[in-house]
Amino acid sequence: MFAGAALAPAALALAAPAPALARPQVTVVILPAGTGPGAIESAGLSPGLLSAGIGSVPAAQTYLDAGQGNRIFDSLYDGGLPRVARRGGRIEGWPAVLARADSAPADIVPGLLASTLAAAVRGTGGAAIEAAPGGLGPALLAAGQSGRFSLAPPGCAARSCRRPVLVLAAGAGALPGLVRRLRGRDLLIAFARPPPAEEHQLAVGIAGSGFDGNLTSDSTRTGGYVLVTDLAPTILARFGLSLPGAMSGEPIRSEGSRDGAALLSLDDRMAEIQPRRARVIGGTILIWAALAGLAAALGGRRAARRALPLLALSVVLLPALLLLTSALRPGAGAEWLIVGLGAPALAALILRLLPGYAALAVACGVTLLAEALDVILGSPLTSLSLIGPNPGLGVRFYGIGNELEAVLAPLTIIGTGAAITAFAPRLGRRVGAIAFLASGLLFALVFAAGRFGADVGAAIVFPAGAAVAAAVFAGSRRTALLALAAPLLALAALALIDLLSGGNAHLTRSVLDAGGLHDLADVAERRLRLSAHSFARRGNLFFAAVVLVLAVLGWRDRERLLAWFDGRPAARAAFAGALAATVVGTLANDSGALLLEVGAAYLVAFLAFAWAQAPQARREGA
Repeated sequence: MFAGAALAPAALALAAPAPALARPQVTVVILPAGTGPGAIESAGLSPGLLSAGIGSVPAAQTYLDAGQGNRIFDSLYDGGLPRVARRGGRIEGWPAVLARADSAPADIVPGLLASTLAAAVRGTGGAAIEAAPGGLGPALLAAGQSGRFSLAPPGCAARSCRRPVLVLAAGAGALPGLVRRLRGRDLLIAFARPPPAEEHQLAVGIAGSGFDGNLTSDSTRTGGYVLVTDLAPTILARFGLSLPGAMSGEPIRSEGSRDGAALLSLDDRMAEIQPRRARVIGGTILIWAALAGLAAALGGRRAARRALPLLALSVVLLPALLLLTSALRPGAGAEWLIVGLGAPALAALILRLLPGYAALAVACGVTLLAEALDVILGSPLTSLSLIGPNPGLGVRFYGIGNELEAVLAPLTIIGTGAAITAFAPRLGRRVGAIAFLASGLLFALVFAAGRFGADVGAAIVFPAGAAVAAAVFAGSRRTALLALAAPLLALAALALIDLLSGGNAHLTRSVLDAGGLHDLADVAERRLRLSAHSFARRGNLFFAAVVLVLAVLGWRDRERLLAWFDGRPAARAAFAGALAATVVGTLANDSGALLLEVGAAYLVAFLAFAWAQAPQARREGA
C-alpha cells in the first residue's frame, strides 16, 4: 500500500513544468501556542480556524497529517505514534512512522508534500522545501518520504532564501514583515503550534494574492474553518501541481471579509457542542421521560394516554428546537430551557390542534422540513447544532452527520406512515407503498447528496427503511424484492448526481475515487473497525446492552406490541420500516453504536405513541 502510493506523487508532480516553481515562494510559519485569530488578522493575514486532528492528537501527529495531506482515526493504526525527534537533517524514529502508516487501511504517506515538491523541482538545483533551524514542527513538515529534510541557512528570511517552500517557527510579531515581503504569487501560511486547547481549534492565517476574507475549503464548507490536511494541497495548488491521490485535503480559499471576532464566536460554539450534548439532549429526554412516568404512576392509564404522546412529540421536535438554539447561540442554561420547555410547548400546541396520528405526522414534518431546508440553503445551523456533526471529532463539518441520520431516517418513515393513517386511511396498498418509497428517496437525495446533506449513509438507510415499510404495507413479494434493490439504486443515483453536480461528497472521494478493489476494501475495513470501536466505549456498551434487553423483551411480546397498530396498517408498516432503518444504519455506518441507541429511542417513542392511540388503551383509559 505504502510503496504504491509513494510512487504516484512523483509521477504527477513531474508532469508540471519546473520553471513555474521558481515564481512563487511559500513561507510556512509555526506560531507560539495560544496565538489567536485576532493577532493573525491584525498582522494582515486572512484568518481562520484549523482542525488539528481527528479527536485529540499529539502535536507530532498534526505535523505529519499536514505533510501527508491525509489523516484517519488513531484507533485505525496498529499502535500509537512512535517517538520522533529532530537529529541533524533527519527525523529519528522515521522507519517506525512508516511502518505505522503502512498498517492503516488507507493511503497514508508521511512526507508526501516534500517528496511531491522535490520530484517537481528535480534538475533545477537545490531543495524544494527547507526547515529553519530548531523545533520538531518545521522538520516534520519539511521531511520527505525518506525522513530527511534540508536545513535552511541560519537567519534565512523569506526573501533572502529563494527556495520554493520555507518552514520556520516565529512569533506573531514577525508576520507583518513577512507580509510586506510577499511578491507576485508568493504565499504566507501561519498557524498556532499544536495541540489546541481542549475542544477548541488552532488559529491559522494566509496572506497572498487571492486571500482577502476568512478562510474556508471544500473539506469543511464552513466559513472560517479548514483542516490541517488542507495545508499541503494549498501549497501544491500555488505551484500549479496536481494533488496526489493519497491526499484527502482540499486547497484553502477565502470568502467574504476578514472577521476575527466571528471566528472567536465560531470557535466558542464549536467548543460547546460536545460538552453540552449529554446535558441538553440526554438530560432533557430523561427528565421528560421521568415526568411522563410520574404522571402515569399518579394518574393511571388516563394520564399515561396524555403524557406519552406529549413525550413522543417532544422527542420528535427536539432537532427542530436545536436548530433554533444553533441560530441564537445562547448560554448553556438558556439553551437547556429553550429545548426543555420549547419542545413540549410546541408538542402540546400541535396535540391541541390536531388529533392522534395527524399530530405525529405534523411534528415529523416540522423537523424534517426544517432540517431539509437548512441543508439545501447551505446554512451552518445544522452543523453547529448540538445534534449535528461533532466538530471536536474532526471528521465532518457540513451536512447532517451520523447523529441526525439516526434521527431523520426513522422520522421520514414514521412521518409518512402517520400521514397516511391520519389523512388517507383508505389509501390503496400500491399507492401507499409508492408514498413510502417516494418519501424515502426524496429525503435520501436531500440528506445524502454532496451539495446538501453529504451523508453517504443516508443513501443506504433512508431507501432501505422506506422499502421495507412499502413491502409491509403492500404485502407483496415483488415489493419485498424492491426493498433489497432500493438502497443500491439510491446509491447509484446519488453517485451520478454527485458527479454531475460536482458535489464532491464523502461518497465520491472515498468510494468512487478509490483506486481499485483494494482501496474499496480499505474503506469497508475502516467503517467496520470504527463501528466495532464505537461499541467498545464504556458508555456505548452500557446503552447497547439496554437496547439488547429491550429488543429481547420486544420480540417476546411482539404480538401484543403489534396489536397496538391494529386497524392502522400504514403505522404498522412505518414501525417495521423505522426498525429496518435502525438496523441497517447500525450495520452500514462507522458509528454503529450511535445509530443503534438513537434509533432505538425513537422506536420506543413511536411505540409509546401507538399504545396511547390504540383502541384498547383508549377504552382502558376512559
